[in-house]
Amino acid sequence: MKVTVITGSPHKKGTTALLADKMIEGAQEAGHEVFRFDAAFENVKPCLACEYCSSHDGECVHKDSMSDFSHQLVEAELIVFVTPLYYFGMSAQIKAVIDRFHASNAKIAGSKKAMLLAASYGPDDWTMTALEKMYESMLRFLNWEDAGKLLATGCPVREVLEQTDFPQKAYEMGKALK
Repeated sequence: MKVTVITGSPHKKGTTALLADKMIEGAQEAGHEVFRFDAAFENVKPCLACEYCSSHDGECVHKDSMSDFSHQLVEAELIVFVTPLYYFGMSAQIKAVIDRFHASNAKIAGSKKAMLLAASYGPDDWTMTALEKMYESMLRFLNWEDAGKLLATGCPVREVLEQTDFPQKAYEMGKALK
């Protein structure tokens, strides 16, 4: 299976970097092809809603990292979103990538699976509710199937996350991909 992992954290060794690393490790051990796109370290301009893509076969007016990345989205069978929780939603870095899906909607809608891996400072059971709703709405719009969620609440820093079973769960999610 072709797996594309999109990360949204500006911390190369942070909580969600660990979740992404573990999920990728499991997926690769299971024989899957994995491509990782670290949005915070790429040149991704925000969508302008200019509709240039509508009259140019999905090509965006911006010539940035998304130009090369868009073919990965089209080819992927599974898209994994990995984000820290920033004020009850995805980070701006990963959201900018998702907003740019607009140019490829016709090419990426249907017959894909998706996963959500997230980490938050807050431990409350409602902490991830808004993030989950956004993810579920995106899947509904794109007609993608949910392949799983891992919501690591109460993990403000990597050292705390490392003391939980969340990294192992991320690994197992990758290993169990079919």
